Amino acid sequence: MADASALLFAYCETPVHAGTGRAVGTVDLPIQRERITGFPIVQASSVKGVLRAVTQPNGTDAERHRALFGPDRPEEASTHAGALQVTDLQVVLFPVRSLAGVFAWTTSPAALARLVRLAKLAGLEGPVDPIRFAGLRSQQCAVANRSALLTSAGQQVGVVLEEYSFTLAGDQAGLVSSLAEWLAAHALPQTPEYAWWRANLAAHLCVLADDDFRDFVLYATEIETHVRLDDRTKTVESGALWTTEALPAETLLVGLLAATRSRYDRVDEDGRTLLSWLTGQLDGRRVRLGGDETTGRGAVVLRVAHV
Repeated sequence: MADASALLFAYCETPVHAGTGRAVGTVDLPIQRERITGFPIVQASSVKGVLRAVTQPNGTDAERHRALFGPDRPEEASTHAGALQVTDLQVVLFPVRSLAGVFAWTTSPAALARLVRLAKLAGLEGPVDPIRFAGLRSQQCAVANRSALLTSAGQQVGVVLEEYSFTLAGDQAGLVSSLAEWLAAHALPQTPEYAWWRANLAAHLCVLADDDFRDFVLYATEIETHVRLDDRTKTVESGALWTTEALPAETLLVGLLAATRSRYDRVDEDGRTLLSWLTGQLDGRRVRLGGDETTGRGAVVLRVAHV
């Protein structure tokens, strides 16, 4: 049983390709997804590897780092397990092109219910009760008052995302504003360059029905086409045309960090002390997730929320 837990948010500053290898579908190199929901994820093994690499210390903290992550050398792996537990990163906010306001941060009752569940495990009060959005029907949405996403057609006011129009659900603007306030305080980076994003989150936040949200996270990701040219003819080499999928920039992901008491005999610290040290290393830090780093993919900024 873990001694302490914290929420780990990852805000995508560039598209992120956390891939699964070759596939037989329309996209050659798809991103990682949950088997049941189809929602995008970044698998825990990838996340833990990145956290281990970016917090690798010199000097006195090296033993504490080993207590958290386990031995570095494979031949020593059987001596003790690390104290850190990491979950998959799950999608909270997914950006979608909007007719008004440029883009919307979309979410759904199911995505929010998962966030509330993780927040509870971290000892935090969740943003809103997702049941209050459960009445959303397909082609309906909830936005805040004075939302930048609103557009009018004749007498009707609604939201247009990609090529789909959504009518407004009544009496939920206050809930959306409360959700945006919680996310701005707990999930978005608190550095000065994110002041605009925190201030404008409410105006661009849109809660959709679960089925509509699922369709966007399935079919509104970034698809990139790659080729390899023959050096002599400067034409595409045979078989050297492929496509890659990526989570779009401005996506927000969340996972859980937890820690138990150290199992390493040189470190006698409980999980709360170990996790406090780790979160101090991670909060506000920019890291790379997934592949294609040399073409600018995978840049995310981390935000840790805990009691």
